[in-house]
Amino acid sequence: MTDTAPDFTLPVTGGGDVTLSALRPANVVLFFYPRDDTSGCTKENEAFTALQAEFEALNTKVFGLSKDSIASHDKFMAKKALTVPLLSDEASDVCEKYGVWKEKSMYGKKFMGIERSTFLIDGEGRIVREWRKVKVPGHAEEVLEAARAL
Repeated sequence: MTDTAPDFTLPVTGGGDVTLSALRPANVVLFFYPRDDTSGCTKENEAFTALQAEFEALNTKVFGLSKDSIASHDKFMAKKALTVPLLSDEASDVCEKYGVWKEKSMYGKKFMGIERSTFLIDGEGRIVREWRKVKVPGHAEEVLEAARAL
C-alpha cells in the first residue's frame, strides 16, 4: 500500500500541536485506541512506551491517538508513567480520515467508537503498513519489526 497518509494538526500532550507533514523525514507510527485508562488501551500504551527508544533509534516517532481530551491524556500519562505523546482528536476528524471511526457493538448495544488500528507512515508521508482490529499482546513488537524493515 502506498496511500498518502491524510495530513492533520492535533493538540499533543505536554502542550502545542503536532502536524503530521511537519514530522518528515521521520517515519511515524500512529496508533488509534478507544479510551484512556482502560485495560487494553493501557497495555498498548505501556508496550509502545517500553519500545519508544528503539523506535526513536530508527528515526520513527510514535503517537497514540484517541478522542479523549488533552487533560484526560495528561492524567493517563502521569498515572501510568507513559512517555509516548498522545494526540487528542475530540472532533474525530482524523479518526474518520483514517477510517477507524466505526460502528461497534457491546452487550447487544450499537455505538460509534474507535476501532483499535495502527498505521506505519514512511518519511515521505506514505502509509506503508496498517493494522486493523489490533489485538494488543505482541502488537507494539510487530510494529517495531515493520519499522526496522523500512
